[in-house]
Amino acid sequence: MREMEASFPYQETDDQLAAMDEIKRDMQSGRAMDRLICGDVGYGKTELAVRAVFKAAEAGKQAAVLVPTTILAEQHYRTFSERLADYPVTVAMLSRFLTRGQQNDVLDRVRKGEVDVIIGTHRLLSQDVTFADLGLVVIDEEQRFGVEHKERLKRFRRTVDVLTLTATPIPRTLHMSLLGIRDISSLSTPPQDRRAIRTEVCRWDDQLLRQAIVRELNRDGQVFFVHNRIYNIQEVTAQLAALVPEARIVWAHGQMPEHELEERMHDFFQRRADILVSTTIIESGLDIPTANTMFINMADLFGLAELHQLRGRIGRYKHRGYCYLLLPKDRPIRPEAVKRLKAIEEFSELGSGFQIAMRDLEIRGAGNILGAEQSGHIAAVGYELFCQLLEDAIRRAKGLAVPDQFEAVVELGVSAYLPKDYAPSDRQRMTVYRMISRAKTLDLLNEVRQDVVDLLGKLPPPAEFLFDLQEIRIHAARWRLSGIKSAANDVIFTVENLHCVGPLFTAAPGKVRVVNERTVYLRLRPESMDPLRLVIILKQLLSKPS
Repeated sequence: MREMEASFPYQETDDQLAAMDEIKRDMQSGRAMDRLICGDVGYGKTELAVRAVFKAAEAGKQAAVLVPTTILAEQHYRTFSERLADYPVTVAMLSRFLTRGQQNDVLDRVRKGEVDVIIGTHRLLSQDVTFADLGLVVIDEEQRFGVEHKERLKRFRRTVDVLTLTATPIPRTLHMSLLGIRDISSLSTPPQDRRAIRTEVCRWDDQLLRQAIVRELNRDGQVFFVHNRIYNIQEVTAQLAALVPEARIVWAHGQMPEHELEERMHDFFQRRADILVSTTIIESGLDIPTANTMFINMADLFGLAELHQLRGRIGRYKHRGYCYLLLPKDRPIRPEAVKRLKAIEEFSELGSGFQIAMRDLEIRGAGNILGAEQSGHIAAVGYELFCQLLEDAIRRAKGLAVPDQFEAVVELGVSAYLPKDYAPSDRQRMTVYRMISRAKTLDLLNEVRQDVVDLLGKLPPPAEFLFDLQEIRIHAARWRLSGIKSAANDVIFTVENLHCVGPLFTAAPGKVRVVNERTVYLRLRPESMDPLRLVIILKQLLSKPS
C-alpha cells in the first residue's frame, strides 16, 4: 500500500492525507463506511478513490466504481489501469461503447471474481450484474444520479463500504452529512500553482466571443462551448465558425452514434480541433489541460452544481481559466436563476465547491431526507424545526446528549437591527443575524461581537441592542424564563418553575407581584422603562448567580 501511494506523481495536500486516513479508519472498522468526499474539481478525489479501491483489492474484495457518463468511465478506466498497472489488480469497464458480447464477457468475469475493479455507468446497477465478493462501491459525481439509483445502491450499504466523491453535493446529501447521518471529508487545499477561474455573467456579444476565443488560441489553447440543446447545436456551431473562421470546430452530443461521438471527442483530446461545441456531456470528470476558456450558453437554465461542475473542466493546470456565462438577449431571467448566477460569480475562488453547495442548500432547501424528493421544504413543521428534530433524534440514536434548546422570547419595544448603511449587503446582514441567534453562551456572543466590529466597525445603537437582547436571552435561559415582556410600567416574566426564580427577585429594583405560578410582574419607575435603561437593569438583574 505504501509503495502504491509513493508512486503518486504529485505532492499530496494535507487535506488529502487526512481524508485518506479517515477512509482507511472507516474501512478497517466493524461497520460499513458511508463517507462523502467533498472537494473541488482537480483537488485529488480520484486518487483517494484509487487508493481505497487498492485497499479493498488487497483485502481480496471487489470494488465497483459508478460514474454518470460513458466518457468519464473511459477516463477513469485509463487512470485506474495506469495507477494499478504494477500490481496484480484486474481493472475492467462496463459501458455502452462495448458490444453486447463484450459486456456479457465482462459480467461473467465479475461474477466469477476474475475482475477486482469494475468501472461503469448506472449499467452497474442492473439486475444482471452480480459480484463474487463486493467490498467497496465508489460513486463519482453523485449529484448526477437520481434517488432511485442511490436507493438501489442501499442494498449494498449494510455490508459494503460506500465512498462518494463530489465537488458540489446535492442539498440533501450535504445536509445529511452536516447532520451526522453520513461522514464527510472536505478537500479545501488547492494543488500547487492552481489559479482561480475568472467568471463573468454577460449577454451574448459577438465581439466578446471573438476576442475571448482568439485570446485562447493565441496562447495555444482550446475552447469549450456548452450549448445544451441538440436541435440547434449545428446552427450555433455555424455561428461560431462565422465569428472565428480561423478556428477548427467540432460539435458533439450524447445522442450521436457511439463511434462518431468517440471519434469527435478523440479529435478534441488530440488537439485536431480548437473549439468543442457540446451539450453537458463534458460536465463530469473530463481532464484536458489545454482547454482553459469556456462559454456556457443560456446559463440561467442550469443548476448551481451543474455550472460549478462545467466550470471545473477548465483552469485545471497552471493557465488562468476564463468562464463566460452567456444570457439570452430576448427573455428575462427568473429570480432563482439570478441568485444562482450571483452565487457562481461570487464563489469563483479556489475550493469554493463547498460554499456553492451550502448556497444551493439555502436556495433550494434540503429536500425530504426520508423520502425520494430531492428538493423542496418540509412543509408540515417548517424547515428549521424539522432539521432540529432530526438532529436531536440522531444524537439520541448515537447515545449522545441532546443539547438544551430552551430559549426565551424577549419583547422590550427596542429597535434592534443592523442598519443598511452599517452592513450594506443582504447576505452579510443575514449571516450576522444567524451568528447572533446561534450564540448560546456569553463567550460565543462576545466572539461574534468582536468579529462584527473587526469586519464592519463600531456598532451603531440598533446593532448594540441586538447583542443586548441576545445576552438577556442567554441569561433568561439559565433561569428557565420562557418570556420577558415590557408593558406600561411593568416587566412581565413568564417562568417555568416559580421556586427556581426566587433568588432572582429577592433584591429586584422595583415592586414584585406574583400573579400565578407561571407569571411574575416587576413594577419599575416610569424613567426606568426607557429602553436603554431597561436593558441595563435587566442585564444586571439576570446576571446574578443562579
